[in-house]
Amino acid sequence: MGVLDLFRRAAAPLSRRRSPAQKEELFDDEFQRKLDYLAMVSKRVFTGAIRAERRTKRTGSGVEFADHREYAPGDDFRYLDLHAYQRFDRLLLRLFEEEEDLSIYFILDNSFSMGFGGGAKLKQAKRLCAALAYVGLANLDRVAIVAANAEISGRMQSTRGKARIFRVFRFLERIQADGPTDLGTALRTFVAQHKRRGLAVVLSDLYDPAGFEHGINVLRYNKFEPFVLHVIDRRDKSPPLRGDLRLYDCETGEEREVTVTAKVLERYGEAYEHYLEAVRRFCVSRQVSYFPADVATPFDELILRVFRRGGFLR
Repeated sequence: MGVLDLFRRAAAPLSRRRSPAQKEELFDDEFQRKLDYLAMVSKRVFTGAIRAERRTKRTGSGVEFADHREYAPGDDFRYLDLHAYQRFDRLLLRLFEEEEDLSIYFILDNSFSMGFGGGAKLKQAKRLCAALAYVGLANLDRVAIVAANAEISGRMQSTRGKARIFRVFRFLERIQADGPTDLGTALRTFVAQHKRRGLAVVLSDLYDPAGFEHGINVLRYNKFEPFVLHVIDRRDKSPPLRGDLRLYDCETGEEREVTVTAKVLERYGEAYEHYLEAVRRFCVSRQVSYFPADVATPFDELILRVFRRGGFLR
C-alpha cells in the first residue's frame, strides 16, 4: 500500500468508520476521581469571589439590601420599611438584590476535523467539557451542552446539581465527528435558541473555512461571554507526507493535487504557527478569554491551568 492509499484511507469520511479513540471509555473511575479533586480545587480558588460577581442588578427577594421604592397597592407588607415611615411619613418598600445562578453553555465542535487522525481532538474536548461541566454543577450553576458543526447537531438541556454529571457523560459519549465546520451559522442558531445569557465555552480546533471569528463575534454581539478552549494537535503541523499526492479535505471532500517537499512542509509549519498566533491575538484584542488545549497534555493539568489564570467561573 503506497503513501497515497494510506492518506486516502486516513482522510475517508469518519461517519463510515469508527475511530479506536471513540471506542475507548472516556469517563472511567480514574477520570471521575480526578473530577472530585478538580471540584475541590475550584471551590478553594473561587470561594468568596463568585457570589458577589454573579449578582444581577435585578431586585427581588434576596438578602442584600439594594434600594427603596414607593409602596403600591398589592405589594407585600412584609417589605415595608417602618423606620423610614416613622422618619419621613412615607410608605417605602425595601428592595433586595437578587442573586442568580450562572448559566454555562458548552459548545463542542463535532465537525469531521475534530475526529481526524484517530479522534484525539474530540476526545480531549469531551474530557475538558465534562470536567468543566462538573465544576459548574458542583458550584450549583446551570450547565447546558450543544454539539455544533455547520449547525446545532445535538443538545443537552440546561441542568444543575452535581449528580447530573452522569447525564453529561451519556450525552458526550454519543457525540461523533460529523459534517463540515461553520461556527458562524451554528452559533447564530445557538443564540436564537438560548435567550438566557451566560458564559459560552467554545471547545474547537477552529478550522473554519469561513473564519472562526464570525462565530466568536456572534456570541459577543449577543451578550454572551465567550471562553475559547482551542483544541490543538501538534501533529497537524507536521503531516507525514512526501512526494506527489492528491489531498482530500476530510470535511468537504474537495481534492487538490500537490507536490510535498521538505521546503513546502517547512512553509506549512510556519503558516500553522502564524495561524495559532492570529487566533490568540484576535481573542486578546476582543477581551475574549483564550486558552490553548494541546491533546498531548492531560486534561486535569489543563483544567488546573485554567483555574490558575482565573478565566473560568468569573
